[in-house]
Amino acid sequence: MGEPRRVAFDHSVPLSIAKYFRFQWEPAQNCHVLLYPEGMVKLPGSAGEIMKRVDGTKSLDSIVEALQSAFPEAPDLRADVVDFLEVAHGNGWIRPANAQ
Repeated sequence: MGEPRRVAFDHSVPLSIAKYFRFQWEPAQNCHVLLYPEGMVKLPGSAGEIMKRVDGTKSLDSIVEALQSAFPEAPDLRADVVDFLEVAHGNGWIRPANAQ
């Protein structure tokens, strides 16, 4: 298996889940998932918490703020959130909310 594909993007632009994916809680997997026509991506733990905030109105910066507010006991989350969202963007799971 290769390295996860990372794609940098503008951190100030709101992000949304890409058109062919549906984000939901999956009881059988006991985690959040992204469903798409050919399969499913499991998003356990922090990945699901990050994706819960990708709603088309929040930028990376506001997602980090929301997570820091929800989990004040956690250390600085920014680097981990950036890493995950760059991989999610590289895999086509998310996109800028204003993209066609």
